[in-house]
Amino acid sequence: MSALGFQLYSARNFQPFADIFPRLKQAGYTHVEGYGANYADADQNALQTLKADLDRNGLTMPTGHFSIEMLEQQPQQVLSIARILGMEAIYCPYLMPDQRPTEAAGWRAFGERLEKAGKPITDAGLTFGWHNHDFEFVALADGSTPQDQIFAGGPSLTWEADIAWIIRGLANPFDWIERYGKRITAVHVKDIAAAGENEDEDGWADVGHGTVEWKALVPALRKLGVRHFIVEHDNPKDIDRLINRSAASFKSF
Repeated sequence: MSALGFQLYSARNFQPFADIFPRLKQAGYTHVEGYGANYADADQNALQTLKADLDRNGLTMPTGHFSIEMLEQQPQQVLSIARILGMEAIYCPYLMPDQRPTEAAGWRAFGERLEKAGKPITDAGLTFGWHNHDFEFVALADGSTPQDQIFAGGPSLTWEADIAWIIRGLANPFDWIERYGKRITAVHVKDIAAAGENEDEDGWADVGHGTVEWKALVPALRKLGVRHFIVEHDNPKDIDRLINRSAASFKSF
């Protein structure tokens, strides 16, 4: 049975996070994934408080998201945060629309940029990689995709594969797992509602209550030795429902 984590971004509208941790523990989660709001502007005391809250609930934070700007401009601060919170892996999660290249060479250059930004992280012995959304799977003029070019430009980048975003990018996740499975070090476990459902939740669903083929995907990913499976929902309206139903479903995969 793979240990299950929870991306804290999913609970951003259900504050404070300290009240979320006991619910995660009770549902059987063992770890959480942090994002910028948890630590980007936190001082030493706030970070220590966060770590104590996690410890109190038997949770760890082995993975975290950091913006490309923070990675490039404050690498030592990133590493300090990672050390305090016990992170093993750091992922760059996003590129704003106005910063996205429009051609293959630009995306390859972005992969090179990520490779450079990640060097202080990997030199410190941590894992570093990219976390996808849907825009990386839209075909470019030469027939390649931004995701292909990012990996070409960043040969040592690992991949936190967000399977549901791959599907929303109109790509086949099994094909991408086959092509780049050796790079996958973490997976976002999220689900997509059937057409016309959950529109007030941006069309997302609790894990196991949507259309993503998780019963086939999880075994395929386990064969690759993926270390971190992380539940995420971008806009849940009921956080307890998300936490409990997703954990229960994952146990059956």
